[in-house]
Amino acid sequence: MKLKISQSELDVMDVLWREAPLGSAEVVTRLESTKDWSARTIKTLLSRLVEKGALKTEPDGRRFLYTPAISRDGYVGPATRRFADRLFGGRAAPLVAHLAEGDGLSDSDIAEIEALLESLKK
Repeated sequence: MKLKISQSELDVMDVLWREAPLGSAEVVTRLESTKDWSARTIKTLLSRLVEKGALKTEPDGRRFLYTPAISRDGYVGPATRRFADRLFGGRAAPLVAHLAEGDGLSDSDIAEIEALLESLKK
């Protein structure tokens, strides 16, 4: 799936991945506390995501409820692959090395990566 979602749209998707279905008013309420966006901006982002096929709607009385049409993993996996392909020639080692530079990985991050690598070796 080659769905391109902007950072602002991703912020909206995060709300709906956490607690869907929601009406536009509820999405606005969730984002108003963290973003300096108007209700109109958020509704525009919702409309764009519906047009892209990332969200689906269902009528609920006089309003619509928004639900993700794609899972977080369904989006993150291909997006991460495109990112790695574009910037690191598809190789994971340079990506991890870049993240590790300049204190980019915490001790717990390193432990998780080590555990993941061990499980992949089996």
